[in-house]
Amino acid sequence: MATDDERYMDMALREARAAASEGEVPVGCVVVHEGIVIGRGHNLRETLRDPTAHAEIVALRQAAAARGQWRLDGSVVYCTVEPCCMCAGALVNARVARLVYGIADPKSGACESVLDVVREPRLNHRLAVTAGVRAAEALALLREFFESRR
Repeated sequence: MATDDERYMDMALREARAAASEGEVPVGCVVVHEGIVIGRGHNLRETLRDPTAHAEIVALRQAAAARGQWRLDGSVVYCTVEPCCMCAGALVNARVARLVYGIADPKSGACESVLDVVREPRLNHRLAVTAGVRAAEALALLREFFESRR
């Protein structure tokens, strides 16, 4: 599984690089179902002037369209940065099976850092979580992006 996790996280990192090249905060995401990428996305908040255009939301919308339904049971989401509360809630609502992310977000992460929405026992669905996959690369992208803006 680690090999697959790294391979799919590499795709998410490519999405994050695309975000940076468009002047967006470099966060990328892919959704995989039964070994097939069914959704991919990167931050588009500035481009679309949309506060909900986070990488995860963009990828989940594409995945739901590909499956022809909002339920993404059995899917795995790969994200370069720990999802925020909006995105974590969307993962729960979509019934995603597993989340794999690169780096924790100590300011707004909602999968363990600030909140733990995806494993909240009072909700009707919980996800398995794997953290730290390709973390050094995800962190380097964010550092480079923000340093270039100072």
